[in-house]
Formats: sequence, C-alpha cells, structure tokens
Amino acid sequence: MIENQYVFKIQRYSIHDGPGIRTTIFFQGCPLSCYWCHNPESHAMPLKISMEDMDKAAVFLMKEIEKDLIFYDDSGGGVTFSGGEPLCQPQLLFRLLERCREKEIHTCVDTSGYGEAKVILKAAQKADLIFYDIKLMDEKAHKKYTGQSVATVLDNLKQLSEQKADVRLRFPLIPGVTDTNENIEGIMAFLKENIIYRDIHILPFHKAGEGKYNSLNMKNYMKDIQAPSKEKVEKIKEQFESNGFNVTIGG
Repeated sequence: MIENQYVFKIQRYSIHDGPGIRTTIFFQGCPLSCYWCHNPESHAMPLKISMEDMDKAAVFLMKEIEKDLIFYDDSGGGVTFSGGEPLCQPQLLFRLLERCREKEIHTCVDTSGYGEAKVILKAAQKADLIFYDIKLMDEKAHKKYTGQSVATVLDNLKQLSEQKADVRLRFPLIPGVTDTNENIEGIMAFLKENIIYRDIHILPFHKAGEGKYNSLNMKNYMKDIQAPSKEKVEKIKEQFESNGFNVTIGG
C-alpha cells in the first residue's frame, strides 16, 4: 500500500504546518535520529521506488491532496510535505510539487536540511515555502543528538539564502539540549552573519509521541524530560527578538 510504503501518514485539516488549512503528507524515511523525534516510525528508509510505482504514488497522493481543495481556497492553505524527511524521496517529492503547481496548490516542504544540496535547492525552486530546522551549532552535540553532522545543514541553509528561497526557520526548543544560552547565541550569530532570514518559529518540546516509542520497542531518550515552562519559552522568544528576529511560537 502506497500510504505504508512511501508515506506513513496523511493528515488533513492541519493548522500548524504552514499558512491556512493544510493537508500534510508525511514521507517515510529520515537520515537523522533526533532524540526528541515525535515520529520515530518514520526512521526506516523506504524501498527504492521504481518509475512505475512513483507514477502510481503520485496519482494516489494527488487525489488525496485534491480532496481538500475547498479548504485551501477558503483559508489560503495548501499541502505540506513533511516526514520523516521528504528529501529522502526526491523524485516523488519533485513530481508532487510540480503537479501541485500545475493545480495552483500552495506547497511547503518541511525539512531537517540534511541532504544533498542539489536536491534541496531544486525542491526550493519548485516549492512555495520551505520550513527549515536549525537545532544545534556544536558539531559534537549535533552528532550526538541527531546522528549526523551539522555542517551539511548549515551549508545548505547558506545556499538557500544565496538563492533567496522563501524559508522560515524552525528552532526545536529541547530542555537541556538546544535551550542553552551558548547554543542560542551561536545560532543567532551564525544567522546574522551568513543568512538573510529573520523569521523563526520556536517549537517547544512536547511528549505527544511518547507512546510510539513503547509500541515500537524503541529507546525513548526523552522519557524523563518535561515540556519547557511558558516563562522559559517567553524568555527565549525575547532573546531572539532583541537580536532582530521575528518570532512565532509553534506552527
């Protein structure tokens, strides 16, 4: 079944994944293994997709996307491609972005930024909006908590900035991991020196995916971590704002 093989979930009436009311398509497969991931079922990479299967998947998914056209039109919404990591299945992603553009459906790609530069740059050319995570600046910490190097993420963001793609930054606020003053100051310094973007969404840690780890028999590194207080979130919001950033909580 396509929904199990190449995407693991289709979520309708999403209001936190971009402007307006959206349908969110969650792609299977992710190169990262973030400690706080709330979609651990997405980690396993899908089988390599054939051209025939890709055509079938694109037709199936476009039919699902078009079911909600009335909501997109009324709210200024569209479709968001998330995951997992949508860049892991670039040809299917590109096909869907192209077909959505033909139908004048607004598109957003929600990415970790970890992937080939040529893939993410092409996705940015075909999509209307990119949501881009920036988590940790320290190389050792990034490798520990996500499993991969931060260099690729930062280099890709620089290239998107040079291309002037429409990008909204996302900062997952994880207690004891990303919320240190050193990390936040490092992120702001990097962005101000290298990147044109000043819109950033703070995504406070939550425990919504906790039950998945138990059902999948996976280690939950964050089981004893609580969501940050409203005061902590507000303090970090003010820290970004005082450095010239436009901050949104969530979304």
